[in-house]
Amino acid sequence: MRPAVIQTLEWRPPYFVSGSTSPQNDPVHQIVFSFYNDQLSKMVVDYDHDRTAGMTDVDLIEAISTAYGPALKPAANKARSVVSQLEEESGTPVARWGDTDYSVVLYRSSYASAVRIIVTSLRLDALARSADKQAIRLDEREAPQREIARQKKEKEDTRLSQEKARIANKAGFRP
Repeated sequence: MRPAVIQTLEWRPPYFVSGSTSPQNDPVHQIVFSFYNDQLSKMVVDYDHDRTAGMTDVDLIEAISTAYGPALKPAANKARSVVSQLEEESGTPVARWGDTDYSVVLYRSSYASAVRIIVTSLRLDALARSADKQAIRLDEREAPQREIARQKKEKEDTRLSQEKARIANKAGFRP
């Protein structure tokens, strides 16, 4: 039995709104939604470089603080010691918001000054990480049986195809 259903959905805003001739002003480039058993566990929001160009860390923190309140003190940054690959690839953490239920982290990457926010449900993300590790272990354990079944099916499909061709060719073959 599989441990959980983990899904992702990538969304990009339309460049033009229907009926409009001007491009959108939304600073969002894309959002990737992650779900654990049909519950939103994480959102990764990447901002358009052109819409964040020239903005300082302070500018970004002020804007985000209007939605999430004041950023946490730097000492609170140590709350999580395990850094995921996503967090590592996101760049340098600039500021954090959150509590025991959720985390919001603003990142700035040195590559093209990319700006990203990761909003995480701490409980669901922990469950998703655990389920992902368990799924990898199950996949590794079941891989030999799946390969044997695949080879058997391939062999049977080849046999049936050859038998079908034999019957068709035998009936019409005239030397």
